[in-house]
Formats: sequence, structure tokens, C-alpha cells
Amino acid sequence: MPTLILVRHGRSTANTAGLLAGWTPGVALDERGAAQAAALPGRLADLPLAEVVTSPLQRCQETVAPLLAARPDLTAHTEDRIGECDYGDWSGRKLAELSDEPLMEVVQQHPSAAAFPGGESMRAMQTRAAEAVREWNARVEREHGADAVYLMCSHGDIIKSLVADAIGLHLDLFQRVSVEPCSVTAIRFTRLRPFLVRLGDTGDFGSLAPRVELPGSDAAVGGDAGAP
Repeated sequence: MPTLILVRHGRSTANTAGLLAGWTPGVALDERGAAQAAALPGRLADLPLAEVVTSPLQRCQETVAPLLAARPDLTAHTEDRIGECDYGDWSGRKLAELSDEPLMEVVQQHPSAAAFPGGESMRAMQTRAAEAVREWNARVEREHGADAVYLMCSHGDIIKSLVADAIGLHLDLFQRVSVEPCSVTAIRFTRLRPFLVRLGDTGDFGSLAPRVELPGSDAAVGGDAGAP
């Protein structure tokens, strides 16, 4: 079965503003995010990509644009099911403000029970994304062969939930997974099991260096902004 390359969108204006973007329209890549997207074709130059599938949201569309320009033979397919989690009434709000909401503790500690007011549950988010991957796996294998490699550009929580699904990790533990902006995660599928062969690879180890202010123990809902 195919190998799936999961790319999180580059750093966005919402990431740097500390906002939970969700499906809020008009969230674009910031200057650093645009540079990350511009570097993506070089990072993936050795991969014979068969298809590119992307979330409909602007920040993902902008992330794959340089790759598509560098490979005019590729066509991007938009897939709503790998769009960001629908955070409902939380969308567009500051993460610092949301940290005081009682639901945030559930999101951090028991995400399989978390449902966003006016939005969707995290279980529903994972289910739709995993179903999309399984259908695209079958399509890519049917059209390009079992050894094909294809790319999906999506969002932090979506990618983390897909990693959890692939390695049999309960959704309640998926906050232990971290994927930075424009990081590459690769899952190789076989008939019996998937193999996680890359996780959150940015090619840059700067984010592992000690920080002046150490990050807290909570996971960044929607994904963090990456190394400073």
C-alpha cells in the first residue's frame, strides 16, 4: 500500500497571534510560514509524489503552492475531511483566554470525550480524517500502484490524530504527539499494519534547544507556532 507524507501547513498569522484559527476564513501564512512553504519543494525533491491532497483552508493551500509550481505535473485535490477540527464557538479566540475554560482540561486529559460548543468532537475529527486517508490510500494504490507516495497537507490536530490512529494510540494520548509548522510526517501502509517512519521532521533541531521560558505541560490545541 502507499506511503503517505503528511505536511502540516507553514506558520500562520493565527499561530503567531496565539489564536485558535479553526475554520476561520482569511488565516494566511505569515512571513516565516511563506519561507517554510518555499523550502518544501527542495525538501521533498527526492520523492516521486503521485498525488497532492490538501485541506481547503487558505494556509494549507498556500503551503502547497510552491510545490505545485515546482511540479506542474501534479494536481492538488481538495479534501474537506482533512480540514482543521471545527472548534465551533472557540474559533478565532485567544488560546490564553481559552486556557481558563473547564473544557480545556478535558481537551488536554480526555480528548476522546471533548466536544467543542457549536463545533465537532475530537473523536469525529479523527474518524473523518482517518476515513479520508483510507479512501485515498485505496485510490492512490489503484491508480498509481502499491509503492506510490502521496502527500496530504493538513493541520496539527488532524495530523496528530492520524498518527495516533496509525500506531494504535488511543485518542486520549494523542496530545503527547507534537508536529511543528511545515513538518513532515510519513506513514508507510502495508496490508496488515502501518509504520510510522517520520514524525514532525523539520530538518531543523533548533526547537530542541533549551528555551528561556520552558513550555508548559499542556499541548497546544490546533498545534503550536514552532521554534522561535
